[in-house]
Amino acid sequence: MASAEVPVDNNIDSTQPAESSANLSHGKKVFTDYSVTGIPGDGRCLFRSVAHGACIRSGKPIPNEDLQRKLADELRTMVADEFIKRRAETEWFVEGDFDTYVSQIRKPHVWGGEPELFMASHVLQMPITVYMHDKEAGGLIAIAEYGQEYGTEAPIQVLYHGYGHYEALQIPGKGGPRSRL
Repeated sequence: MASAEVPVDNNIDSTQPAESSANLSHGKKVFTDYSVTGIPGDGRCLFRSVAHGACIRSGKPIPNEDLQRKLADELRTMVADEFIKRRAETEWFVEGDFDTYVSQIRKPHVWGGEPELFMASHVLQMPITVYMHDKEAGGLIAIAEYGQEYGTEAPIQVLYHGYGHYEALQIPGKGGPRSRL
């Protein structure tokens, strides 16, 4: 698994109007009305989840598993290319040798994480919000946001399970502008 640290905005604004629940947990809005699309755990789950979300945002049909894999691999390639393009500003947060890291992340079964979400937001020019389930609150809370410079409305949404697996997520009422995927 590729490993790195990346600048991330963890100060999720919980003051926006509630769309599915008025509950707060740790000062963050708790979402209880949502839909999760299961994503295969094949090393592409982050890229599959983001590609799935990009299709939904752009009004395209939900991709079947084969198309999802193709879109995920295309996104992975664009993300790796974006690392190279932004090397001067990203090399510091990649753990270990930058070229080795980028070479590894190009491999289809290597897991992605925060750095790849950060680069995917740039590639797609769209915000991405990551959610986790909060047992105490009984719903989902946002744990990280990427690409806020592209807007804060209706981000691509992914669910992180905390053990290296991501799934596609939809929270009703959170549609938005078209993505570049």
